[in-house]
Amino acid sequence: MKTVRALGSPLSLLLDGRTTWLLACAAGALLTACATTPATVDGHVELTPPTEVTRDLTHLPPPKGKIVAAVYSFRDQTGQYRAAPDSSFSSQVTQGGASFLVKALADSGWFIPVERDNLQDLLTERKILRALETPEDKSKPIPAIGMLLPANVIAEGGVIAYDSNVRTGGVGVAYLGLRASQQYSVDQVTVNLRTVDIHTGQILNSVSTTKTVYSYEVSSGVFRYIGYQDLLQAETGLTRNEPQQLCVKAAIEAAVAHLIVQGLQSGNWALKNSKDWNDPTLQKYVQENKDYQHTMDALQTSSPVPAAGRPYVTTLSSGH
Repeated sequence: MKTVRALGSPLSLLLDGRTTWLLACAAGALLTACATTPATVDGHVELTPPTEVTRDLTHLPPPKGKIVAAVYSFRDQTGQYRAAPDSSFSSQVTQGGASFLVKALADSGWFIPVERDNLQDLLTERKILRALETPEDKSKPIPAIGMLLPANVIAEGGVIAYDSNVRTGGVGVAYLGLRASQQYSVDQVTVNLRTVDIHTGQILNSVSTTKTVYSYEVSSGVFRYIGYQDLLQAETGLTRNEPQQLCVKAAIEAAVAHLIVQGLQSGNWALKNSKDWNDPTLQKYVQENKDYQHTMDALQTSSPVPAAGRPYVTTLSSGH
């Protein structure tokens, strides 16, 4: 008996009279699998899956007072399109960044998002309401329509980079007509988010976060003569691509969490209870900010490194 290790799993091949029987059974199993549904397909509609950062946002300690935030847009600033043959007219990343940002601000419990992206639609509806509530008798008072809630800050930014095939690799093995292989690729999406004081136009805080998009493919097959004129050929495989929109969502949520922490450190907003500063969720992002600062200090004190050899660092920045 000889053993060949492929993709981390041992594959035993009996090189005797039973080899033909084993190959035939394997081929039959592959053909049966191909005749059925390759994966479980469920037509059930569900809520967008939460990420680890979503959990962090919903577990942040409460603020002293909620900040009213206006979101006008969160554009795709990469200018990139999907590679052929997908579509030369389809954008590489989602165009719904503003919706993800509004949801993240609301989930955090620190902000009150107000509608600004489709402000004209809101103003039109208010005009219609005012027209319907105008009494025929001009002597009667006109019912008052509530004021629009003014914002304290503007939250804006966008998807600023999408880098494809940052890392690629794989492994494969072939032996006596049997083969197995695994390939992977890593992309990166980067978003920038900043808060702007509406009174002065000053940028209070700015943060950039980067999220990896992971894809992999596993395949195997057999190509072997099992008789004088009998050829056995079978293939199977699996591909998994991490949803890009969920990666953008996670990057935006992380940016919101870091903005909250930076705002606390710079005194732009405050906790309801000062003792909550030691909250584990809050300290997690405080430590990430410290690690980023230590990385910058290490780069400044180390010898110059060629651009191609510099380590990757997630960008975080703060403005006052």
